[in-house]
Amino acid sequence: MIICGDHGGVWAGEQADGHKQDWHGGRVHVVRPHILHLMRGQVFEIGGLTWFTMGGAASHDIEDGILDPAAPDFERRYWALRRMNARFRVLGRSWWPGEMPREAEYAEAEANLERAGWCVDCVLTHCAPTSIAQRMNRHYQPDKLTDFLETIKERCQFSRWFCGHYHVNQVIDERFVIQWEQISQVE
Repeated sequence: MIICGDHGGVWAGEQADGHKQDWHGGRVHVVRPHILHLMRGQVFEIGGLTWFTMGGAASHDIEDGILDPAAPDFERRYWALRRMNARFRVLGRSWWPGEMPREAEYAEAEANLERAGWCVDCVLTHCAPTSIAQRMNRHYQPDKLTDFLETIKERCQFSRWFCGHYHVNQVIDERFVIQWEQISQVE
């Protein structure tokens, strides 16, 4: 089973995230013996198919800020924001700096796709390319990652693209599947 989003199980820190190793052509974090985190920008060969992976997404519900639990006024600010039904996150609990890829991860993704001839069977991401996100919500504001994924959408040959950031189950077209509370079998 592959989870495309909002798992959060590998953000507790490098030591808790398990160790890194090569697996089926790409790099993974071994979280538990039977739980692997497919790292960003990798191309895997699994079940006779090639899979490109690029996790990450910008939080869309942080316009009221990110609170640091180590700040002296954290408790006061936290409860004030909760009373206002504000949209905020807490560093290390509901928001992590690594939510968006680093420059090295973008570069590694491009290098791995180049080695694959810009041709894979399936793409696994957390968020969607800009044009797909805007088809779901015309007010969506693109960011660096969705624009990067848009470039991949335009340049890469693929049969299916799965993502899960949007908390809906929706088939956009014959190639794009947004998943939240469903399981798809890929053959």
